[in-house]
Amino acid sequence: MERTFAIIKPDAVAASQTGEIIAIIEKSGLRIIGMKMRRLSQLEAEGFYAVHRERPFFPSLVKFMTEGPVVVMVLEAPGAIQRWRETMGATNPANAAEGTIRKRFAASIERNCVHGSDAPETAAVEIPFFFSTAELL
Repeated sequence: MERTFAIIKPDAVAASQTGEIIAIIEKSGLRIIGMKMRRLSQLEAEGFYAVHRERPFFPSLVKFMTEGPVVVMVLEAPGAIQRWRETMGATNPANAAEGTIRKRFAASIERNCVHGSDAPETAAVEIPFFFSTAELL
């Protein structure tokens, strides 16, 4: 079993797409073992996306991720990281495959409705950023 981290971003939450996205997650064979709705502070968003701090889009990413509630999740399945990345679709929704979450719901490369860990090492950092071991079922 593998675990990965996922976020339903503020754009999708505001558009009432949370339920549909969760249904897609469950239908893809990923099991939700932790889930919270919360609003990120600026410090949390800056810390979580620190890897992008030197990139020109960092300020707008932090602003976007703090504009409304998000749903953070831990997903589990064999090959969970790759399965979730395939379910999300390409970062740029214009390049995302038909039927993926980003193709269906994302407005742009910046407002792309979901986030997912890209590697086991990333998941190992992202999961404990939001969840304690005791919170995972």
